[in-house]
Amino acid sequence: MRAVIQRVERASVTVGGEPVGAIGAGFMVLIGVENGDTEKDAKYTADKIAGLRVFEDENDKMNLSVQDVGGEILAVSQFTLLGDARGGRRPSFIAAEKPDRADELYEQCVKQIREKGIRVETGRFRTHMKVELINDGPVTILIDSKKVF
Repeated sequence: MRAVIQRVERASVTVGGEPVGAIGAGFMVLIGVENGDTEKDAKYTADKIAGLRVFEDENDKMNLSVQDVGGEILAVSQFTLLGDARGGRRPSFIAAEKPDRADELYEQCVKQIREKGIRVETGRFRTHMKVELINDGPVTILIDSKKVF
């Protein structure tokens, strides 16, 4: 499972002009599910997202998590995170999990973050979404449950 985490002042997602999720300060998280991912990958990713310490403490050091600062998360499923463009100009998405299983693991990840007491808004799976955000920092972190990077 892969995640791109951006620290934001605010973020929102719309589908067909209809707002479906919005947050204030916290994380905008794009989540991609890879073939063969399991519940273990969803838990690893949820734990990393919730515990990632990229908010400044009183000494101006990145030492606080989204949970520590009372932040929120906007989580959007994005299969294109598994795109492989090494072989040409058109990415291959063969590494992305099939939609039903991907949705199941994405939802498990979101559920596990919510169980930590963090407010999580989501996009709408398998739809064309418009995402807006104000990146704070900017701070962008990549996570891969297989620890590829």
